[in-house]
Amino acid sequence: MKIDLNCDLGESFGTYTVGKDEEMMNYVTSVNIACGFHAGDPLVMKQTVTNALKHHVNIGAHPGLPDLQGFGRRMMHISPEEAYAFIQYQIGALNGFVKAQGGKLSHVKPHGALYNMAAKDFTLAKSIAEAVYDIDPTLTLFGLSQSELTRAGEEIGLHVAHEVFADRSYQSDGTLTPRSLPNAVLHNEKEVEEQVLRMVEKQEVVSIDGKIVSILADTVCLHGDNEAALSLAKRLFNKLRV
Repeated sequence: MKIDLNCDLGESFGTYTVGKDEEMMNYVTSVNIACGFHAGDPLVMKQTVTNALKHHVNIGAHPGLPDLQGFGRRMMHISPEEAYAFIQYQIGALNGFVKAQGGKLSHVKPHGALYNMAAKDFTLAKSIAEAVYDIDPTLTLFGLSQSELTRAGEEIGLHVAHEVFADRSYQSDGTLTPRSLPNAVLHNEKEVEEQVLRMVEKQEVVSIDGKIVSILADTVCLHGDNEAALSLAKRLFNKLRV
């Protein structure tokens, strides 16, 4: 069984260190690098790109809302024009480091609240997809499985990766449980492994209220800021990449 295993990295900034980035790169196949709005800074972006190229993993931009204090996880009302500009600005910043080091950007995955908003709001999703397409129509757009974001990407002609989450619980409509609610993040490694295998093998997930929800699973996300991220990555890599 082989499937793309991705992780959000490069989320340290200034004197703050988040996650074990380089160690994680041994156990994933794609990385989504923060672009300075919700996390990351120029030095962190450059170093994360360097490490990603050394580990031969796919490099993606991880643009978020301009909310460093809230780590991009707070809802923010933005216009379609702002969304388009935010996405292009951040992709361009990361792509500069990638090109300067002889690499090639492979994908784009919106972060946090922007990602979740675009999963439900087609107008916002369309702006994001257009921003990606106008920079490079060969980029892959990562979006929540069977969401408005993946639909917008497909409609404009982008290659789309339907994403599922290893360490998050699901609602009965296929969206992620908001982090403000209990049990939004899964910490039990056995429970995470069982959820991932079910999503990959059966293309379904059990929601937090016990409903079986059909999904598509092209890529599996692990969050780099989860305390158990490295241990989970090793466990899933051995299961999914053997």
